[in-house]
Amino acid sequence: MILNHASMTDTSPFEIVSAHSPDSDDAYMFYGLATKKIRSPRVTFKHVLSDIESLNRKAVEGVYDLSAISYHAYPSVADKYVLMAAGSSIGDGYGPMVVSLHPTEPEEIKGKRIAIPGLLTTAYLALKIFQPDFIPVVVPFDKILETVQAGGADLGLIIHEAQLTYNKVGFHRVLDTGKWWKETFGLPLPLGGNVLRRSLPDDVKSECCRMMKDSIQYALDNNVAALEYALQFARDMDPRLAEKFVGMYVNHYTVDAGEVIPKAVQLLLDKGHEVGLIPNRIVVEFAR
Repeated sequence: MILNHASMTDTSPFEIVSAHSPDSDDAYMFYGLATKKIRSPRVTFKHVLSDIESLNRKAVEGVYDLSAISYHAYPSVADKYVLMAAGSSIGDGYGPMVVSLHPTEPEEIKGKRIAIPGLLTTAYLALKIFQPDFIPVVVPFDKILETVQAGGADLGLIIHEAQLTYNKVGFHRVLDTGKWWKETFGLPLPLGGNVLRRSLPDDVKSECCRMMKDSIQYALDNNVAALEYALQFARDMDPRLAEKFVGMYVNHYTVDAGEVIPKAVQLLLDKGHEVGLIPNRIVVEFAR
């Protein structure tokens, strides 16, 4: 944790410790910042890479200045962090999926053992809103399909690139949480976002928000180079799959949350409170 930052009134730049996942969509968003294509005389970034569930836990402890988190984790960190309007991963009519080795109807999820990628993931929250009654089996996100294959769970809740490859390894889609969410509530499903430490000076927060937005726009404007950079972290993913995955989750809502995403996040967290997964109702707050 950085305890003593330089003030932005000093000549030395203000160092922000920025944590995000090595997933291709996150790496794509941070391309401009990580490669110093987007710079500021006032703020510099030190980058830390970690999986999203670890980042959720670290955010609860208040470890980093800027961090990617699951939207489900925000109520647990809202005392320390404010959301950023730039950097959201949004599924607009698609999202994390429940899959099975056998054809299964969505209503059959009830009471089943389901391998999930973490208790603070938005995927888990969305599934609990759809069906509160199931037994979660927490495993690393990249072990979910093999856990189901080995009989450790009846079904799997998949995120990341497995959403594009599950049918090639003998799985059937049972439920697309993003499709169900859009059909039910008429809104995109907000999965992940970025947060900034509340205690940072306001001008630092504003500069971080500007730079984050510019980094995402730079990646979109330089798509080939940004994808090439992101593929370094893509777990040997096929470049065409990586491009499709990034295209799904980095969109105009990622550049700027606008009015739609705060509304969608508020609804998501309110519904999570209704099903008992989120203890206290909170009002979402976005910095720009």
